[in-house]
Amino acid sequence: MEASRTEVVQHRSRKQEKVTVNDSKGYLFAKRTLDIAAATAGLIMLSPLFFILAILIKWEDPKGPVFFKQIRVGKDGKEFYMYKFRSMVSNAEDLLKDLLDKNEVSGLMFKMKDDPRVTKVGKFIRRTSIDELPQLVNVLKGEMSLVGPRPPLPREVADYNTYHRQRLLVKPGCTGVWQVSARNNVGFEEMVEMDLNYIRSRNLFTDLKLIFFTTFVMLRSKAY
Repeated sequence: MEASRTEVVQHRSRKQEKVTVNDSKGYLFAKRTLDIAAATAGLIMLSPLFFILAILIKWEDPKGPVFFKQIRVGKDGKEFYMYKFRSMVSNAEDLLKDLLDKNEVSGLMFKMKDDPRVTKVGKFIRRTSIDELPQLVNVLKGEMSLVGPRPPLPREVADYNTYHRQRLLVKPGCTGVWQVSARNNVGFEEMVEMDLNYIRSRNLFTDLKLIFFTTFVMLRSKAY
């Protein structure tokens, strides 16, 4: 009983904790330099793949665009358009309201393993995380970083408490601790803890390590 009470007190204490962010000028300069260099090189090398995917996406569902843009919330609550390859039918957003009760993760995110809105091409690019590659454009624009918390939707942020909102103290990332280590296996609160732990201790070595492991996750990923 005493152990349980201690855990409850520690949990409440964490919920009141203010996160200290590593915003040293040296780290931020190195991080932005890495973002620009890697995003530029990635877009150039991946351009043939982008061309092939554009053809396949339009072939399967000619009505919709190749790229899907969606409003996300970035650093300090600033909204921006995040880009992805379209992996769903063209009217996916209209169909979402009928699927919300089938959400398979806890908290403020929506995830559904057998989402009927996903196309055949979409299933492949989601499983391999290829659909995320256009976010390199967001990185070049300075709206995102290669590494950081997952950029949330405005409807998710609307339900954030003060503790959750600390995820927005830094730029969101294309990849991060949650994407590499847990992905679909944890709920929202666990994801928040992972993000805040990263924010507290982030450094260039951690960023490079997460980028390195992301390549392996993409090859064996079962994301949905």
